[in-house]
Amino acid sequence: MRLLGAALLVSLVSGCAVSPEEDPVQIKLTDIDGRVQRIERVVSNQSLLDMAQKLDAAQADVRSLRGRIEELENSNEALRKQQRELYADLDKRLSAPSTGGGYSGGGATIAGSPTPNVAAGAGGSAAGEQAAYTTAFDALKSSNYAGAISGFSSFLSTYPTSPIAENAQYWLGEAYYATGKYEQAAQSFKTVGERWPNSRKSPDALLKLGYSQLELKRNIEARASLGDVIRKYPDSDAAKLAAERLRRIPADAR
Repeated sequence: MRLLGAALLVSLVSGCAVSPEEDPVQIKLTDIDGRVQRIERVVSNQSLLDMAQKLDAAQADVRSLRGRIEELENSNEALRKQQRELYADLDKRLSAPSTGGGYSGGGATIAGSPTPNVAAGAGGSAAGEQAAYTTAFDALKSSNYAGAISGFSSFLSTYPTSPIAENAQYWLGEAYYATGKYEQAAQSFKTVGERWPNSRKSPDALLKLGYSQLELKRNIEARASLGDVIRKYPDSDAAKLAAERLRRIPADAR
């Protein structure tokens, strides 16, 4: 009987056992695991979305910067082209034979250095004058700006009434500008317009005056100078460069 009772007890206990699949605790844990996994997927997708948005913004910034770089490269290329044409014109003028027709001014863009009229009986003086000018200009072409500044300053002091003094004054400004001496450059370019208002170099001198003022953070003065280039010389290359540079000055710049 005792054995029979024990067997019945074991059978009864076995019949009341719950399988793991039916265990409420296990079911709850499984449900929580599923929720956690869904949350992790949502968080992961949101992170990817944030990353995609940031990537799009970064790509937009890169495109904007590339556009700005291309604009600056085009501007620099225009200036380099003008400089190449300028020096080609100047070399031609320096090597040209002297004529008796008198001084006619500079070139069509940035004026060059014409050969001065050599009057009878003044050949020695004119030759020394031209040699001094050529030495200073050669220094400028070879980027010896200190030598160019010294040479053109000496030329202007020695030959203040020379027919090519306006050229020397302009190139003195260019030499100062190239070395970052913008105050002296501005004064030199300004002198061209004051002493030789009808010079062919006046448009370019006024343009470079505006550039110098921009470097000195005198934006209001620079706007006025660049605007004067457009107003006074509307058909010149200098006017085109002035208009382009004006567009790049921030509207709130003071």
